[in-house]
Amino acid sequence: MFGTVEMSRMTLAATVDQMDNILNECSRLGCVHIEDYVNFEDGIEVGRAVSNDGANKASALLAKVRAARSHYKPHNTEGPISTNQLRELFDGDFAQTVEEGLEYATIVRDNQFEMASIEEQLVILRKLEPLDIEIELLVGTAHIDMFVAEVAKASKAMAAFAGVGSDIRVESYAGVVVVACAPSKSTEVQMILGNLGARALQIPSGHGKPSEIIKDLSSSKVECEKKVASAESKGEQWASKNGRLLVAMDEYLTRIDSINTAPTMLAVSDMAFVLDAWVPASQASYVQQALSSFASHIEIEAHVDDHHGHHHSHHEPTPPVAYENGSVSKPFELMVDLVGRPKYGSIDPTFFIMMTFPFVYGLILGDFGYGLIIYLLGLWLGTKPFAVDPVAKNGITILKWMGIWCIIWGLIFAEGFGFVWDNSTSHKTIPILVPLYDWTYAHIHFPHFMDSLLNLNLHVPFHRADDKVISDYVLISIYLGVVHLLFGFIIGFINAFNAHGIGAAFFEKGSFILILIGGFLHARQVVGYGGEMFILSAWTGMVIAGVFSLIIGLAIYEKFGWAGGVIMGPIETFGLLANTLSYLRVMAVGVAGVKIAEISITIGWDMMIHPSNPVMVLVGLVLFVLIQAFALALGLLSPSIHAARLHFVEWMGKFHDGSGRLFTPLGGRTLHVEGQS
Repeated sequence: MFGTVEMSRMTLAATVDQMDNILNECSRLGCVHIEDYVNFEDGIEVGRAVSNDGANKASALLAKVRAARSHYKPHNTEGPISTNQLRELFDGDFAQTVEEGLEYATIVRDNQFEMASIEEQLVILRKLEPLDIEIELLVGTAHIDMFVAEVAKASKAMAAFAGVGSDIRVESYAGVVVVACAPSKSTEVQMILGNLGARALQIPSGHGKPSEIIKDLSSSKVECEKKVASAESKGEQWASKNGRLLVAMDEYLTRIDSINTAPTMLAVSDMAFVLDAWVPASQASYVQQALSSFASHIEIEAHVDDHHGHHHSHHEPTPPVAYENGSVSKPFELMVDLVGRPKYGSIDPTFFIMMTFPFVYGLILGDFGYGLIIYLLGLWLGTKPFAVDPVAKNGITILKWMGIWCIIWGLIFAEGFGFVWDNSTSHKTIPILVPLYDWTYAHIHFPHFMDSLLNLNLHVPFHRADDKVISDYVLISIYLGVVHLLFGFIIGFINAFNAHGIGAAFFEKGSFILILIGGFLHARQVVGYGGEMFILSAWTGMVIAGVFSLIIGLAIYEKFGWAGGVIMGPIETFGLLANTLSYLRVMAVGVAGVKIAEISITIGWDMMIHPSNPVMVLVGLVLFVLIQAFALALGLLSPSIHAARLHFVEWMGKFHDGSGRLFTPLGGRTLHVEGQS
C-alpha cells in the first residue's frame, strides 16, 4: 500500500525463430516490461519490426480506427468484447465499415472547411457591397493598380488623397476605401494608406457585383450545411452501431502493433536475440515457467539497489514503477501522476493523499449544502458514457470524496448554502438544527489537555467566520501545516534512509524536522504564552542544531560545498517558515468563501423574504440563485487549487521524487478486449 510493486530483472536469450512465440507469450502474460536495447556491439543490432501482409493490414487499420475514434469519440459502456469476435472482424470486412464512418467524417470536415471559406468571403463582400462595383474591376490591370482597404474614417481618407493629383481616383463608403492609380503613384498611395492605419482587404475571386456573388455564395453555404447535417446524422447512426467495436478494435490492434514493433527493442544477431525486461517479483516464477519452453536461457533476479553512494551514476536502467494500491485509494493515483510517479523504492503517497486532500478541501469550503451538490454532481457524472474511461472514473471518485468531506466539515461548522444552521452566532441563520447543535455543544468536547496544549477552545458547531473564534481557525490552519509538513519530512527521512543510509537521512531531512519542531514550539511559547522572542531554550537549541545539520547536509550530501551550504542553509530555513505560513490559505480562502455566500443572503435572500413589493421577490430569488451558483463554482475551483498546491508544492516537495518510469507491459492493459491471446 505504501510502496510500489517490487520488480525483478529478466534476461532471456533464444533463437530468432522463437521470437514471435516469445513476444506473443509476453503479450499474453501482460506483465513483461521490455527495455530498449542500447548497447550496440559488432554483429548485434536492434531487430526489425514485423513486415508482412498481416502486420501491414493491422497497422493500416489501426490508423483508420484511431482517426474514426478521434472524430466520433465513442465509448464502450457494455463491457469487453471477445478476442475471437474481434479477430473475425479483422479478417472480415471491418476495414470497409471503418471506411464508411471515415467517409462521413470526411464529408463533414470538407464541407465545414468550405463553409468557413465561404463565410470569410462573405464578410469581405458585405463590406464591399455598398460600393456597388464589379469585383473584377477591383483587381487591377497592367496599367492600373487597385487598392482596397478598411479605414477608420472614410472622410479622413478622402481628405488625405485630395492633393495627390489627377492620376488617382478614390471611392469610399462605410469604412472602405478603393483607390485606382497609375503604377507610378502606387508607392505614394501605399504610404498614405499606411499613415491612415488602413487594413488591406483580400478581394474574393468572382465576376459581377458583390450583391450577386453574395447570393451565389449564400446558396452554396446552404448546400454545404445540408451536406454536413446529412453526414453528421448518418455518422451518428454509424457510431451508435459501431462505436463499441471501434473502441475494442483500437485496443486489440494496439496490442498486435506493439507485438509487431517489439523486435525494435531487442538485441538481435543472425541466429539469436536477447530480451531484457522487468516483471513484477510476485509473478516471476509464473513468467519463467511460461517462457522457459521457448527460450534457450532465461534468468529472473530480484532487483537490489547497490547504494553506490549518494549521487552515484550508472547506465543501468531503474525498474519501472507500478502502483500497488487497493480499490479505495487507487483513484488518487491520478493526483500522484500529475507530479510524476514516485521513484522506484520510495514511498507511494497515494494513500496519504486520499486521506488528506479531500480533508483539506472540505476544511476550506466547509459547507454541507455545497458538499451535497458536489457529491450529487459526481453521481450524475458517473452515469455519463465517458465515465467508463479509467481517468474520468478516478476523477469522478475524487470529486465525490471532496463532496463527502465538505459535508462533514459543513456539519461541524453548521454551514449550509452560506447560512448558519443554529442560532448561536450573529451571522445569517436558519435555526432548523438548533436541538442537534445544542446537544453537540453540550456533549462533544475536546479533551482539556488538548485545548490547553493547542491554546484552543473548540466546540461543535465551530463558527469559523465568527469574529470571536476566527483566531482559532488561524491556529488550526497553522497546526495543520506543521503536522502535514512534519509528516512529509518523516516520509522523506524514510526514503533517504532506504536509498542512502542514516547519515543522508538525518542531515537532509532530520535537520528540517529539528527546525520545524523547535521553531514551532518556540513560536507557540512566544505567541501563546508571552515568552521572549530571542532567548536560548531547548526549542531554539533544536533550531540551531537543525540549521547546522542542514548546512552539513547541503555541503556534503547535496554537493553544494561549504560556501553554498552556509548561504543556502538559512535561506532554506526561512523557506520552511514560508511553507508553514502558506497553510494560512486554508483560513483565508475558507473565510472568503463564507463571506461570498453571505452576500447571496444579504442581497438576494433578505430581498426575497422581506420584499418592498411583489417584483422584489423575483429579483431577490434571481440574485440569490446567481450568487449561490457563483459561490458554488468558486468553491469547486478555488479550494481545489489551494488544496492541490499545499499537497503538490508544500508537502510533496519535502519527499517526492517524481522521476519514476511508467510500467508498460507489452501489449498494454486490457479494458475492452476479453480473452487476449
